[in-house]
Amino acid sequence: MRFDELDLEEEILQGIEAMNFQEMTPVQEHTIPVILEGRDIIGCAQTGTGKTAAYTLPLLNRLLCEGNPDNKVRAVIMVPTRELAQQIDMQFEGFSYFLPISTIVVYGGGDGAGWDQQKKGMLMGADVVIATPGRLIAHLANSGIDLSHVDYFILDEADRMLDMGFQDDIMQIVKHLPAKRQTILFSATLPPKIRQLAKQILHDPAEVNIAISKPNEAIVQSAYICYETQKMAIIQELFDKTPDKKTIIFSSSKQKVKDLAYALKKKGMNTAAMHSDLEQEQRESVMLDFKNGKIDILVATDIVARGIDIDDIALVINYDVPHDPEDYIHRIGRTARANADGVAITFVCEAEQGKFHRIEKFIEKDIYKIPLPPSIGPGPEYKPKTFTHPRRKFNHSKNKGKRPFFRKKDASKGKP
Repeated sequence: MRFDELDLEEEILQGIEAMNFQEMTPVQEHTIPVILEGRDIIGCAQTGTGKTAAYTLPLLNRLLCEGNPDNKVRAVIMVPTRELAQQIDMQFEGFSYFLPISTIVVYGGGDGAGWDQQKKGMLMGADVVIATPGRLIAHLANSGIDLSHVDYFILDEADRMLDMGFQDDIMQIVKHLPAKRQTILFSATLPPKIRQLAKQILHDPAEVNIAISKPNEAIVQSAYICYETQKMAIIQELFDKTPDKKTIIFSSSKQKVKDLAYALKKKGMNTAAMHSDLEQEQRESVMLDFKNGKIDILVATDIVARGIDIDDIALVINYDVPHDPEDYIHRIGRTARANADGVAITFVCEAEQGKFHRIEKFIEKDIYKIPLPPSIGPGPEYKPKTFTHPRRKFNHSKNKGKRPFFRKKDASKGKP
């Protein structure tokens, strides 16, 4: 379905054309008409499916039609990270190029000038506030911000916000919003905690589920079964034979990211590290350089597994198998965006075979195992095991008539 088949204002369609959007993705096709009707909605879609435009376009259309004569904040978009807030603001700028609609991005970090700019923008009545929860709460407490005229409340990557411990912050912000509003919740997954949140803040929502927790079919997935000590040699082999491609290498710890980026730089590779120890300005600088092609390889923790909108990432390497199958989905979802193809390769050492097997079961697919290059030598056999938590069993046959022994706390010593 094409965007020009929707009941959108001409200025919105001009912005869509300027952004070179033509055909809607499935999540856009199923959610935009519902949002235009004014209904609350739960949208479940994996990363890279176009969900930002799915709520941005109908929101802009409604704001344009209704106007903002009193210069009040009309819409609040909550997101888990600064990077996602900036990304959404960039999409708003593109789609609203022909519209008299203003946005302000509200997130932590920076200096006092940034705080003052955010405060001024909200007090002057920016149409749309795109914010991280903690920073918005700080402004509500200290800046005299009025959210009583908000008609549209949007939560993007709601599951990620709950994982980061923002549930209480979200509920605190909801108390400042009018009860009568349209609430839109987007999430990559719908665990019980998300459904419980939806019950609390949404009213009779429509629900749209698009390919829940399944990788994009355009991603070619593969793996190397190897020893931990062989991983760096595999990377060297890959980049010796592969033409320059924009690549993200994910690792599970900050220290390993630092060590890996340092090792790749020593080998002459154009590499930068991305992790939570970096200051906000450093993170923004690294991401800008990566997006503009000044950096070829980004070594990162899961801080960038969600919400980074860079369309031309050709290769994702999981240096470590992620702990959670859904983290695997989000990591490899950095490639094959905007109708492009992409490749995802995972390095699986002996200790990680069980985790990798759970990922295969989760996505209901046997991932192709690439033979190791002869120069690297043989790797371990792929024999994933299902580990169970060891439990001490009480032997009833040897202890018939006896009770299991439990150590009691010695009150006099305060120790067991």
